[in-house]
Amino acid sequence: MAAHQKPTERAELAQALRSAVRGEVDFGPTARALTTMDASNYRRVPLGVVAPRDADDVAAALAVCRAHAVPVVPRGGGTSIAGQSTGTGVVLDLTRHLRRIVELDAGSRTAVVQPGVVLDDLRAAAAPHGLTFGPDPSTHSRCTLGGMIGNNSCGAHSVAWGATADNVHALTVTRYGGDTLRLGRGGGPGFPAGLVGLPELVGAGLALLRTGFPALPRRISGYALDALLPERGTDLVRAFCGSEGTLGVVTEASVRLVEAPAARALAVLAYADESAAAEAASGLLPHHPLTVEGMAADLVREPAGLPRGGAWLFVETGGATPAEARAHAERVLRAADALDGVVVTDPAGQRALWRVREDAAGTATRMPDGTEAWPGWEDCAVPPARLGPYLRDFRALLAEHGLRGTPYGHFGEGCVHVRIDFDLLNPEGVARFRRFSGELADLVVAHGGSLSGEHGDGQARAELLPRMYGDELVALFARFKDIWDPDGGMNPGILVRPARLDENLRFEVLPRRPVDVAFGYPDDGGDFSAAVRRCVGVAKCRTARPAGADVMCPSFRATGEEAHSTRGRARLLHEMLAGEVITDGWRSEEVRDALDLCLACKGCRGDCPVGVDMATYKAEFLHHHYRGRLRPAAHYTMGRLPGWLRAAAPFAPVLNALARIGPLAALAKRLAGIAPERGIPVLARETFTRWLRRRSAGGTVILSDDRVAVLWPDTFTDHFSPEVGRAAVRVLESAGRTVLTPGRGLCCGLTYVSTGQLDRARAVMRRTLDRIGTVLGDPVVVLEPSCAATLRTDLPELLPDDPRAAELAGSVRTLAQYLEECAPHWRPPRLDRPVAGQTHCHQHAVLGDAADRRLRERAGLTGELSGGCCGLAGNFGFERGHWGVSVACAEEQLLPSVRAAEPGTEVLADGFSCRTQLEQLGGVRARHLAEVLAEGLPRMEPEG
Repeated sequence: MAAHQKPTERAELAQALRSAVRGEVDFGPTARALTTMDASNYRRVPLGVVAPRDADDVAAALAVCRAHAVPVVPRGGGTSIAGQSTGTGVVLDLTRHLRRIVELDAGSRTAVVQPGVVLDDLRAAAAPHGLTFGPDPSTHSRCTLGGMIGNNSCGAHSVAWGATADNVHALTVTRYGGDTLRLGRGGGPGFPAGLVGLPELVGAGLALLRTGFPALPRRISGYALDALLPERGTDLVRAFCGSEGTLGVVTEASVRLVEAPAARALAVLAYADESAAAEAASGLLPHHPLTVEGMAADLVREPAGLPRGGAWLFVETGGATPAEARAHAERVLRAADALDGVVVTDPAGQRALWRVREDAAGTATRMPDGTEAWPGWEDCAVPPARLGPYLRDFRALLAEHGLRGTPYGHFGEGCVHVRIDFDLLNPEGVARFRRFSGELADLVVAHGGSLSGEHGDGQARAELLPRMYGDELVALFARFKDIWDPDGGMNPGILVRPARLDENLRFEVLPRRPVDVAFGYPDDGGDFSAAVRRCVGVAKCRTARPAGADVMCPSFRATGEEAHSTRGRARLLHEMLAGEVITDGWRSEEVRDALDLCLACKGCRGDCPVGVDMATYKAEFLHHHYRGRLRPAAHYTMGRLPGWLRAAAPFAPVLNALARIGPLAALAKRLAGIAPERGIPVLARETFTRWLRRRSAGGTVILSDDRVAVLWPDTFTDHFSPEVGRAAVRVLESAGRTVLTPGRGLCCGLTYVSTGQLDRARAVMRRTLDRIGTVLGDPVVVLEPSCAATLRTDLPELLPDDPRAAELAGSVRTLAQYLEECAPHWRPPRLDRPVAGQTHCHQHAVLGDAADRRLRERAGLTGELSGGCCGLAGNFGFERGHWGVSVACAEEQLLPSVRAAEPGTEVLADGFSCRTQLEQLGGVRARHLAEVLAEGLPRMEPEG
């Protein structure tokens, strides 16, 4: 097929599609770069992307593609792990418009959905009726129903509710060429007329269909042709599910809903190792649990409240009441032959434990020593009773090949997920990947298993299907595909006549030598390509609503555009390094435009399961993109804010007065690159450092002393919010400390980093280290979270060869951390009032807020702060062109939480940006925790 067309042919195809469909048609480099990969090891470059508006658009697009002999791949959330949602022709993006829940009938427990409906959206719509959709893969917050049907997805609750195929009643499917079929349960003589030859295929292959498929709960590999047997109801719906986009495009599906238990409990059972846990799993099934999930200790990177052991089973139970669910879980606990166990009924505790399991698809991509691990053998399945022996043999095979992996998954159904540290960057490693794959396929088959137990075969395993099914049955698969798709236009190279499993690897196109960069990338061996490779495509950044206090990814939630997600930006950087689709390298306008709406909130650094740090990548890109070129005005103004503020400090009253004159303020904002909707913050009449020097009689050079607290004079506290600094001094003095600053003219370099002025940032940071003097190594209290995060992370990563940078980074403390560590006997004042507001995104991602939570609790400040990002994010929300996204981010969580607060609620926001956003958008004065604590202290003396 004409996948690699000449430019003129590509232009003709694009024009024909634009004339035929009402949805978006994009053959530009950004759209193509965003869809070269899914969550697998594979990469295929499409010609273009079509986002159909409705089923008619789907049919029209398929007809045009058939006329031009161009293949088509339907794409949902793009989280497939075997490569089946990538293609070389036209990608149909079904997530943009086809995301409507057409009907939800609680009485019949059914719903009719379009293919782009995100699973969590369907579950949210069904929840008020006490219903849910049973299958729930760990990507439930972003995977789509169409993708689930294509892969026959399962998830943790399949022991109770089955796979997707068990929960689909009817499908409307459009074939390559544009004709539409309606598939229902039970075909018989009613085979659709368009599927010429299908009754004959079934009739001639009855014996093979009855004997050629292993009987196990998680058999996803190949086509489910045994569903077409007469004794199984000639079930075309089940046969279509799991076809991975190779037969047609689902445009509407009628699905079954199940009753959701009113209450749930979680029994966490500990075992000596994963084999012991695996052998115990099948014995728990007679207790009718909702889930039996397993994972081993090498997947748990930090304490997670798990009972002692080397591996665990998560067994969820349900009930009409919390007591009933708990009793059910306790019966499981008593029946289990476990080393230790605990029953968790608290919903927050259950969510925290499930998050460890759900993030495994990402966390497993890095071994404990930082080595990269990859999918490819992500989800084999064996009969549950064989899982223990299989895992022992699997571990032995890994050792034989010198490989490592971390198995986890759906132990109750014999399905194992694992990421393995294949070397896919070098020919020798790729050859070993191929040899291992063949031997593991044989091992799975020897245990009576399926090469895929959940995610489909894709390119990763389809080549090996003859080892599982034999040549005769695989030939029957090919005939089935040809009946549906005689022109071979639907997702070629997948399932039938597949590409080799070691072709199209996404790593082949990356530079073989490290790229010259400014940051040190210590967790990636100093290699920017390795940092970009961190994104494996699981797309946790594409969630419409963050989980709990999560931040990532505010710009995606504001725009809904893949290019504004962490994954999308990582894909563009990957293609920039590859140089095939994005051809201008660091000068790329496509990458620049995608990064423009990155708030540099660092949310991904903390929330992404593999620690992608897009704020750092953005700074790196801007550094190279503008090197030797004129920068945007905002880079010269807000990017160099500390210098401007030091120069402006003596003239603060005059400048404040001028800023209140409308025409002058408008001109200043225009020249400075500031959004016209923004107000200009008021400069302090007296800086914090001047106040402290006056009060402390100039004591700025100090010796190490456990009665001295070193307070960092950050730019925002110093010039905009000196009252925060004064309050912090009162709090620290009440804890018996003398407060001094570590020197004059210090700057963390934040504004230079965020605008990619990295040469200047390093110069500023070196000057700061030179001026700190004798306090280096002592705990340093930093009141502004963004500055603290810069000192903690950017400083050592920009100056990796200066040991003073690492020493200062390790000294940084928030106020709460300092008090807890250095003044543990200090008692805060009892304030006894509720709080609202937001945890600063940099604190959430880099510093953590556990100490702040404990301090608030001790002070009687009750309630939770919201997650997300305020949307101002330093210079971002002030820059021209960012107003709409900035407001959308604030309206997501912060502003609603403050509006909903009861009278008398204290609004907390430790970040200057958060406080400014609340004041400018909500008319609310928020305060730093230091201010609230200081207010409750007895006043010892009048402030100077």
